[in-house]
Amino acid sequence: MRIIVQKFGGTSVSSPEARQLVVGKIIKAKQQGFAPVVVVSAMGRKGDHYATDTLIELARSTNKNIAARELDQIMCCGEMISAVVMAATLQSKGLEATMLTGGQAGVITDMNYNNARILKVDPSQILRLVKQGKIPIVCGFQGMSPEGELTTLGRGGSDTTASALGGALNAELIEIYTDVDGIMTADPRIVSNAKILDCISYGEVCQLAHQGAKVIHPRAVEIAMQKGIPLMVKSTFTDAEGTLITNINNGDTGGTAVTDRIATGVTYLANIAQIKVDILDTNDASFKVFKTMAESGISVDLINVHPGKIMFTVNEDVAEQAVIKLEKLGHKVEMVKDCAKVSVVGGGMREVPGVMASFVEALTMNNIQILQTVDSHTSISVLVRKTDMQKSVTALHEKFSLFN
Repeated sequence: MRIIVQKFGGTSVSSPEARQLVVGKIIKAKQQGFAPVVVVSAMGRKGDHYATDTLIELARSTNKNIAARELDQIMCCGEMISAVVMAATLQSKGLEATMLTGGQAGVITDMNYNNARILKVDPSQILRLVKQGKIPIVCGFQGMSPEGELTTLGRGGSDTTASALGGALNAELIEIYTDVDGIMTADPRIVSNAKILDCISYGEVCQLAHQGAKVIHPRAVEIAMQKGIPLMVKSTFTDAEGTLITNINNGDTGGTAVTDRIATGVTYLANIAQIKVDILDTNDASFKVFKTMAESGISVDLINVHPGKIMFTVNEDVAEQAVIKLEKLGHKVEMVKDCAKVSVVGGGMREVPGVMASFVEALTMNNIQILQTVDSHTSISVLVRKTDMQKSVTALHEKFSLFN
């Protein structure tokens, strides 16, 4: 049995017209000999009646501090509504479709409400339906704890659902349908000549996602990578071929040609604050700084540790809290707000001389002040003023010839 998991995002199921296009994608998969398993997100985006953010606002309009358990109950409703409507749409076309909640589909999670982790997937119910010739329509973003509690998987959770089901079902392919034609070299709202990538490695797309690209949830990619299942990011609204995500380093490209590129894409994260901490040169001073951040629930990034000084970044909404905590330790702290992190990602950077020089040159030639840098084998990130963010993205995209 050739199983394909097809995940459709909120815009793909938000209107009757969009849902008809979804039906076409499902029918096409069946015509190609696949048994489709469909995962859906809640309909639309913030402001739409059944979107997750709309439901959250409804709950918090009564109590902004609503308990996490109850918040999960209402957040699960969006996907349930979407799955029922999608199943009804398929049934109206003469196709046998059955709606399943995350729990009914066998997605078992821990009890970490609002950001649960999948413990295991029992695919028996889905396999039973598929063997009967039915199309399972599964609620993404949600699962059930061993105690029977409804849980949600955090932002991007429907992608994670699709990959987890794909792994449990030994799917041949996982398709992620959205409102863009694939993964692009940069945000097209900033870089007008950004192009669609034909193929990208698991590692590269994880880096892009972690560094701010709104492409696919990194947890979903990591799950697919563990099982070696190719992912395809495609548009519901066009017939574009999309972007294949696979282990291109092993030559598993599904017939897609891969160029020997140094850089794959440029991405960014806005609303970042830089924290500079003067510390005494003692063995445990750095440890206490980072332990304090961890105990305060503050995530740190772009970390540089030098004798007598530590620099790192945090999200702006927790920057003031971070400063207060650090000053209580007796440190002199400087905060720089209104910053942005800009990153170039590429699996071809490893052991290639001159990449950092090109990176710095692109920014320097455009009079962009570099506040901080950090790099790895597959990415280089820089902290700049937020006012320089768009100029930085454009300059780096041009410097690394990502438009070719």
